[in-house]
Amino acid sequence: MKIGLFIPCYINQLYPQVGKATLELLEKLDVEVVYPLGQTCCGQPMANSGYERESLGACNNFVEKFKGFDYIVTPSGSCAYHVKKHFDIIPQTAEVIKLRKNVYELCDFILNVLKVKNVGARFPHKIGIHKSCHGLRGLRLGSCSEKVTEEYSYIGELLKEVSGAEIIELSRQDECCGFGGTFAVTEEAISVKMGKDRIQDHLDNGAEVITATDTSCLMHLEGLVTRNNQPLKILHIAEILNSVN
Repeated sequence: MKIGLFIPCYINQLYPQVGKATLELLEKLDVEVVYPLGQTCCGQPMANSGYERESLGACNNFVEKFKGFDYIVTPSGSCAYHVKKHFDIIPQTAEVIKLRKNVYELCDFILNVLKVKNVGARFPHKIGIHKSCHGLRGLRLGSCSEKVTEEYSYIGELLKEVSGAEIIELSRQDECCGFGGTFAVTEEAISVKMGKDRIQDHLDNGAEVITATDTSCLMHLEGLVTRNNQPLKILHIAEILNSVN
């Protein structure tokens, strides 16, 4: 199968190591990966800010760059969710419908398409999992505490197989970090308080590292950790799954 790698704009600009780790990890799993040149933002920031019509160019460009692939894989649950659930503003041709169906967040793709649990990683640290909202409640990458269902977590399933890794239990397993894209700008005080609460939960339960499927959430938490000189490392799940140390 032929995989198109979609690297969100904020990862491309601010966290290129996450994009590189994603590419290296997929190549280790023996899949053909292509990074289409000319790819840009999926349009989520504009749509979330109330400028959905202005994101048409980004949506159409996404389709043009990725329409020829069997699957589109991205290290971002929120971007995958946006394409799957909010590309209704462009004509729903057979091509667009197929593309939307075949967009996958990285962990979901590894576990449920490749059918791989152990990627051969080693990471001897205590890890706290932040379950990002779009991935959790949009893509259903894990069970939600407000629903009486069987517990599961795609990111957790993969981390369980990482040599040396210890997954810590949080007091509030799936609470929002407060980022929420432009919410962090328009409601700064609330956003910061929510982020501090999530960090404290990890600290209270002995985490050394916080990981997630979304670098946007991790960026928010990392900013707070850095400003407050707290003893936590922030890593995207791709960086851990690609680690051999």
